[in-house]
Amino acid sequence: MEPLQFADPPPAPLAERMRPTCLEEVVGQRILGDGGPLRALIERDRCRALLFWGPPGSGKTTVGRIIAARSRARFFHLSAALSSVREVRTILDTSRRRHRSEGVSDLLFLDELHRFNRAQQDVLLSHLEEGTVRFIGATTENPSFALTSALLSRCQLFRFATLGDDAVRQLIARAIEDPRGLDGAFEVTEQAQRALVGLSDGDARRALTALELAAAVAPSGIIDVALLERVMERKALRYDRAGDEHYNVISAFHKSVRNSDPDASLYWLARMLQGGEDPRFIARRLIRIASEDVGLADPKALTVAAAARSAVDWIGLPECDLALAEATVYMALAPKSNTLYVAMKAAQRDVEATPNEPVPPHLCNAPTGLMKGLGYGRGYQYAHDLPAGVAQMRCLPERLSRRRYYQPTSVGQERRFARRLAHLRTLRAEVSDAPLPSQGTVDPAAGEAAAA
Repeated sequence: MEPLQFADPPPAPLAERMRPTCLEEVVGQRILGDGGPLRALIERDRCRALLFWGPPGSGKTTVGRIIAARSRARFFHLSAALSSVREVRTILDTSRRRHRSEGVSDLLFLDELHRFNRAQQDVLLSHLEEGTVRFIGATTENPSFALTSALLSRCQLFRFATLGDDAVRQLIARAIEDPRGLDGAFEVTEQAQRALVGLSDGDARRALTALELAAAVAPSGIIDVALLERVMERKALRYDRAGDEHYNVISAFHKSVRNSDPDASLYWLARMLQGGEDPRFIARRLIRIASEDVGLADPKALTVAAAARSAVDWIGLPECDLALAEATVYMALAPKSNTLYVAMKAAQRDVEATPNEPVPPHLCNAPTGLMKGLGYGRGYQYAHDLPAGVAQMRCLPERLSRRRYYQPTSVGQERRFARRLAHLRTLRAEVSDAPLPSQGTVDPAAGEAAAA
């Protein structure tokens, strides 16, 4: 099959044609405004090793190109998702030789830097130490988690913000009128411009791509909301299952449920499901919420969450969405108590901060004669044989005998548990002062006989 022949090469995409060529055209980034720290470095030509962290379409690559143009450096643009370490090493070595022979530095812009593992990131270190190459690494992931501490220590980090509505609107207006863009050939209604801003989710590239698509199919010179709705099937959600949005949205979901807001909880649930989140992950978080935030204020919450998890396994998506929604609303409306969470954290702190005390011997089993001779099990009281069902017997190590980890509230079912616990503590009122049964000593002969 013969390839298609074009009389003229197709034009570059609108987003590429409208890419800013100077700092004055970049919008929405305070770090590049008057007095901004990144702008100052660029204007003084002090950009040596930089990290740009921000969402897609916020201008990271654009600023990298501007820096290369202003510094008159050869610009190498690679993506860690598509390029090998060998390619990166070749550019680094070439730049090192050029720097030593000509005294100039190339600029390597490495996009999607978080795609390189720790060993691959280490390839950059010696070159950054020497300063033989200008380097800009761009990432959409949190550098604290995605990049090595060695790389972070050698670079200046700048965070690019998601573009605000005004910034996106400004870019759209420029693309409509600029000769590089639509050159005034289309009338884009005010409602359509607002819709493009909403569709963008703060991503300039997404807004301009949608505008270009609408212009390509417009039957006349007018682009309105109806046309946008035809060409854009639905809003593309900014949700990355492996990135920051994954953690941000699940955090919003958890905190909305904790705050007893079913409407917000359902919204964030829908965001996750529409964005392709694994429903098992959501179900696991609901189980955690049932224990951490609802707790014993409503013990049934854990059963509801576990049932939702089973529904996910049994029927999967899309049918399991309502099971997750049911559990979500139940958790949001349930009475809340974090006393279990607080109690567990307090117990864990004591485990970490205090010596590992031996188990009180009366709580130890004594399956052998030798262990009986050591005093294991001596003085143990079987609670079921006692009238009150509670023994005046210390169960914590002596150093922690007065600790009270679980302190129930008066919310929901915990009111009943609080009364019960107060009664039990009354029955055991003297337990913390009661002496431990004597551990005793072992007669060697008795030990030998027991062993025999």
